[in-house]
Amino acid sequence: MRPDPESTTMGELLALYPGAQRALFRNYHIGGCASCGFQPAETLSGVCARNGGIDPQQAIDRILEAHEQDEKIFIAPAEAAELKEKVSARFVDIRTREEFEAVHIPGSQLMGQDFLQEIMAKWDKAAPVILVDHTGNRSLDAASYFAGHGFTAVRALKGGIDAWSCAVDPSLPRYTTE
Repeated sequence: MRPDPESTTMGELLALYPGAQRALFRNYHIGGCASCGFQPAETLSGVCARNGGIDPQQAIDRILEAHEQDEKIFIAPAEAAELKEKVSARFVDIRTREEFEAVHIPGSQLMGQDFLQEIMAKWDKAAPVILVDHTGNRSLDAASYFAGHGFTAVRALKGGIDAWSCAVDPSLPRYTTE
């Protein structure tokens, strides 16, 4: 169902289409900094109106096109588990150290600045890498970053570790953040 730009808030839009902010920034320079940001309660029409009168329907078209591309980056937990088993896909966790220490996918590695430099310099850019966060939204941005640096088999775990704990390994505790 196509969102209604008059009634759909930016918060609702981002919940439906996690890559919407990236799409708006790439196409219209909206949402990337304080001067072009938006509030979760604003409607898409309101954001478009105060950013040069952008056609809200065109903005939705760009968001939906980006969402289609994002869906190709996501990988379902069951498929990721299969890649982990069959081809030794590497799992990189981009959550905080505290979240990682509380619960993580066995064999995954916590992202840090030094580790990022190692990945960029030494890892095979064609080897499968699966990025993990809590619910799958931040890993999509991280996967786009890696793809932009030449990684051709990078994926974002759809639903994050939360979905993994439901679909693949129920022994991993679920949690919420504040």
